[in-house]
Amino acid sequence: MVRDENKLPRKVINNKRIKLLKCDIRDCQKFNKEISNAHYLIHTATAWGDPKRAYEVNIKAFEELLSMTNEKKLEKLIYFSTASILNEKTELMREALIYGTEYIRTKYECYERLKKSKFARKTCVVFPTLVFGGTLNKNSKFPTSYLTEGLREANKWLWLARFFNLNAKFHFIHAKDIAQICGFLITDSTRKESFGFRKFVLGQKEITFNSAINVLLKKNGMKRFFAIPLTRTILKILLKILPIQTNSWDRFSIKKYNFDHKPITNPEVFGLKSHGKNLNQIIKLAKLPKM
Repeated sequence: MVRDENKLPRKVINNKRIKLLKCDIRDCQKFNKEISNAHYLIHTATAWGDPKRAYEVNIKAFEELLSMTNEKKLEKLIYFSTASILNEKTELMREALIYGTEYIRTKYECYERLKKSKFARKTCVVFPTLVFGGTLNKNSKFPTSYLTEGLREANKWLWLARFFNLNAKFHFIHAKDIAQICGFLITDSTRKESFGFRKFVLGQKEITFNSAINVLLKKNGMKRFFAIPLTRTILKILLKILPIQTNSWDRFSIKKYNFDHKPITNPEVFGLKSHGKNLNQIIKLAKLPKM
């Protein structure tokens, strides 16, 4: 089910084994027959920016879609959430409900409702961390993730960023590795733990923003002679004196500082090989040009 088939490769669109259901998820009732025959469901549809639309898509439409499935036929459900609603121990973080954007709050609520639903025992919830995907090649007609687009912007500000040291931690994962993991979770039926309500935080080993800047500096042949530590206090002061608009989630994120989780899941956990194991591989996949 897709809104815009032009975002798909031609080999997918032209594959006779694939039937595309073109619609907004809020209008999926027109495909009730196809949905009721589904054995597996990988749910990625989401919305943000507008509170009303976020609720309609992220909660209401998703639950309506589930209600159209045949509970006896549906074998597995992979539901995409966000790591923003979890703390470092991969437990629900109450602050996400208090300070989060409409996207984060609806994902939090949907997760709670799904865990209590009759579909829970067939569900795998995946929580992607920062997602890279697509390329910065001008000839590519496919979309790129916000993080991959951000690499181009980061390159422009390297001359300034190299003078600051930010040791806040984060995880990332490439879209191809998310696809690998989903494929494994759908097809794996050999383990007892492959059934029942399960959750996976998708990401590679945590890195710091400082180490990420160092990787970009090396790629561009730039050096770092000194760096001023950016503590929480300094960040708060900068936000007050600089003309930067922030919301409650931005301010909470600065206070939280680190966004690392344990345990995390990457393809190696299942005996597979990651496409983007480290930031150097991510940059290569993104086809990031030098400055």
